[in-house]
Amino acid sequence: MQSRVCGDGRAMKRCGWCEKDELYTRYHDEEWGVPVFDDRKQFEFLVLESAQAGLSWLTILRKRENYRAAYDGFDPQKVALYDENKIAELMANKGIVRNRLKIAASITNAASFLVVQKEFGSFANYIWSFTGGKVITNGIKTLADIPARSELSDRIASDMKKRGFRFLGSVIIYSHLQATGLINDHLTDCFRYDEISAAAKDIPPARD
Repeated sequence: MQSRVCGDGRAMKRCGWCEKDELYTRYHDEEWGVPVFDDRKQFEFLVLESAQAGLSWLTILRKRENYRAAYDGFDPQKVALYDENKIAELMANKGIVRNRLKIAASITNAASFLVVQKEFGSFANYIWSFTGGKVITNGIKTLADIPARSELSDRIASDMKKRGFRFLGSVIIYSHLQATGLINDHLTDCFRYDEISAAAKDIPPARD
C-alpha cells in the first residue's frame, strides 16, 4: 500500500497499531472510527467483535470475507434462524473461528438484534442513543492512553446483556464503539483524527 502524504510531501502519521500489515492499515485508513448508521454493518461488527474474543483483530480481519459468505452477508434475520444443521456447517468451516459457544452466541445475538430493531426502529438508533447521537472524541495522544473499556461501554454492555446479547462484554463493546465511530480514538497526530472529527460534525441531530 502506498503511504498517504501531506501537501509538503511528508508521510502522514497513523496510529501505530495498524502498521504491521497492509490489511490492517487499509482497515485503519478506510473504516476504523467511521460513524456507522447501517444496521447490517453494525451487526457485522458485533459478530466479528464477539468472535475476536481471545484472538487478535487482525486474525478476524483475515477471515472477514469467509464470515460474510458463511453468515449470509450478516443478515440478522437469516442468522437468527440458524439451526443445528447450520451450526454443524459453521463448525466445519475452516475459514471462520470454529468455537461453538461463539457461533451459538451469534445466533442468539441476531435474535436480540431483531428485537432491538423492532423497539427502536433500528439498532443504530438504539446504540447511538447512548451518546445522544454524538461522536465521543477522546483526544488520545499515545497508544498507551487508549482505554480497554469505559463507563459508557460498561453501561451499554450491561443493557445489552439484559436484552439477551451474549459474548459482548464491556471490553468488546468498547472495541465495537471504536470500530463503528461512536468513539474517535485515533491518536491526535494521526491523519484520520481530523478527518473523523470533521465527519462527526456533519452527523444530523438525533431524533427522539
